[in-house]
Amino acid sequence: MNKIILLFSLFLTINLSAQVELNKTSTYKFEVKENVACTPVKSQDRTGTCWSFSTVSFLESELIRQGKGNLDLSEMFIVRNIYKDKAMNYVLRQGKAQFSEGSLNHDVMRAFKTGGILPEAIYSGKVGDETKHDHSELSKGLKGYLDGIMKSKRLSTKWMTGFEGILDAYMGEVPQSFEYAGKQQNTETFTKDLGINPDDYVELTSYTHHPFYESFVLEIPDNYSNGSYYNVPLEDLQAVVENAVSKGYSVAWDGDVSEKGFNAREGIAIVPVDEEREDLYTMPGKEKVISQADRQSTFMSYSTTDDHLMHLTGTAVDQNGTKYYLIKNSWGEISDHKGFLYMSEAYFQLKTVGVLVHKDALPAKLKSKLLK
Repeated sequence: MNKIILLFSLFLTINLSAQVELNKTSTYKFEVKENVACTPVKSQDRTGTCWSFSTVSFLESELIRQGKGNLDLSEMFIVRNIYKDKAMNYVLRQGKAQFSEGSLNHDVMRAFKTGGILPEAIYSGKVGDETKHDHSELSKGLKGYLDGIMKSKRLSTKWMTGFEGILDAYMGEVPQSFEYAGKQQNTETFTKDLGINPDDYVELTSYTHHPFYESFVLEIPDNYSNGSYYNVPLEDLQAVVENAVSKGYSVAWDGDVSEKGFNAREGIAIVPVDEEREDLYTMPGKEKVISQADRQSTFMSYSTTDDHLMHLTGTAVDQNGTKYYLIKNSWGEISDHKGFLYMSEAYFQLKTVGVLVHKDALPAKLKSKLLK
């Protein structure tokens, strides 16, 4: 996740948080085939919280699908609670654990289940007149505090209160009650009214170092909570996404975006046969054929890592008939695609680390096989 924080910081440095024009010489022409309704693109700004933005966006689409309307939920309320959860894990493991800004889709679902969620209007995670998120100082301060208190011979019972004090200072205090949509609410009542059951969602991946059609704890750095994924062959993983979108379900996507073929500025993610061609981002070209072995070798060599999480909302084709997935990013409305990008089938096959979907989005045969 650190790589993607650096990459996004570079985008911000060159003012890509504002509108950026797509290369006007581009001959890419996309036809959207299926498009699941979603809420507007946001920006995670200077934070490594794509996991929360992507999964909360996914939940917002779930609410639209269920007829609950367009709600704007607080990504930073989830982030705050995961910071606390990570702190407890880090301290109890005496610093021998991951403590960073990164997390995964299942952490959002777990935080939703245990601590609920709030509307963005009630908890933005910004303090005072702040207009952008910036956790560069916060994350260092939190880790420094934890490393400091663990030097004590015997921990007091007050350290979490101190930790929450830092969160309050940088992200704002959490209201005990609030008025929303003409109704007096608290976190519990608001979350209950949403009607989302976190147990209805499953994560899947596709790697051969574990048996297929069984679950395992995926060995990636940000999986601090030891979340389990169902392991399926590549063709089944892709079939899950195809089935989901065709039935009006979106998908939370986790994968690698550090490749040359990934260009958020141009709104394209591809795996070209010739990576050095000059018209890489302006003209569709031949892409590599991806196998299960390719996925495995890039994962084992660290060429594929869980750099970034985004929200998959549809399918499309270009003028050559090449299939793409429509992806909602969390880097603001960059490019002519307004913050969305087109991820080729080959890129999905090679660089997807995992996906989160509603269990009813699984193809019937696969669902019966996995959810026995």
